[in-house]
Amino acid sequence: MTKLQLKAFVYQLLSFILLFGTFRYVAYNYFHQTGIFISILGFICVTLLGPKFMATKTKEGEKLFMKWIFLKGLREIG
Repeated sequence: MTKLQLKAFVYQLLSFILLFGTFRYVAYNYFHQTGIFISILGFICVTLLGPKFMATKTKEGEKLFMKWIFLKGLREIG
């Protein structure tokens, strides 16, 4: 695993944790239920709406990119 692949993994993990906690909190307060339903709903929302980070090799070398449903195309990070 290269340095940029590790960085992409860490960004992906941090964004998932942050968004999952947010969606889970909002779903809990909105539906007023407990149990696995809230966690599954949060997981599905984060999987569909969360950004995707990837490290790819280009002509200039390895670069870190982000793809998100709310942004058109790929964005280069750093």
